[in-house]
Order: sequence, then structure tokens, then C-alpha cells
Amino acid sequence: MRLLLDTNVVLDVILARAPWAAEAAALMAAIEAGRADGFVAGHTITTVHYIVAKAAGRQTAATAVSDLLRIVGVVSMESTDFHHALVLGLADYEDAVQAAACLKVGADFLVTRNAKDYKGAPVAPRSAGEVLALLQAGPESAPER
Repeated sequence: MRLLLDTNVVLDVILARAPWAAEAAALMAAIEAGRADGFVAGHTITTVHYIVAKAAGRQTAATAVSDLLRIVGVVSMESTDFHHALVLGLADYEDAVQAAACLKVGADFLVTRNAKDYKGAPVAPRSAGEVLALLQAGPESAPER
């Protein structure tokens, strides 16, 4: 299963944001264990560093980004991807860029806690808990490619 992690899911893990941190951390552990392939959009890395540095300091941010890069792949975004995001019709451009990254990497799901933000997008948004349930159900519940 290929997953694109929305920035909010990554920050939930790093900043231990309740009530979402436990499920997000369990999903990240499943990715680290090789039970799914995890990705983030390139701009997520800089956003995570910025927000974590503000909340917990530069050293914590550097460690968090280093750990994240060890666990997930990064979807490189090019000008065509940003143009694609513009025509997706989502209310928030950053969400549209996440959706474009999801499509580019061929992810089965965009893991987010804000599925409503992706209404009308050509991606399948799921919460960390929903994806964990699919992983626990086994390969027969995985989407067909």
C-alpha cells in the first residue's frame, strides 16, 4: 500500500498532538516496519521544520526532519505539478498540492485528519486510523493497483 502523508499527520506525530498522535505514530511505525510505503510532498519537509523549530527548537526540528527522511520517501514537485494543483478545484491550494503529490506518486490514499478538505479531489483521503485498520485487516483489504 502506498500512502502520502499530509503535513498535519506528520506534525501530529512529531509534536505529540492529542488526540491524533497515537494513531499517526502507529501508522508511522507501520511504514517504518515496511508494512506500507510512505511518502510526503517535498514542501512538507520545509513546513515541518519551520513549525517544529517554532514549537520545540531548531535541534528538535533537525532531528525530526532527519528521522522523517529515514522513514518516508519524498515526492519531488515540479512546475507541472503545481500547475496541476491549480486546476484541481480545491478551496485550499496547499491541499491541492498535496493531492497532486498523491497522484504523482500513485498513492492509494492521502492520509489526513482533514478529509473534508479533499472533497472533490481525485484522491482517496483516509485518516491514520482508517489506514491502520486496513493494514491490520491484511493484504486482501488493500486497494487493487
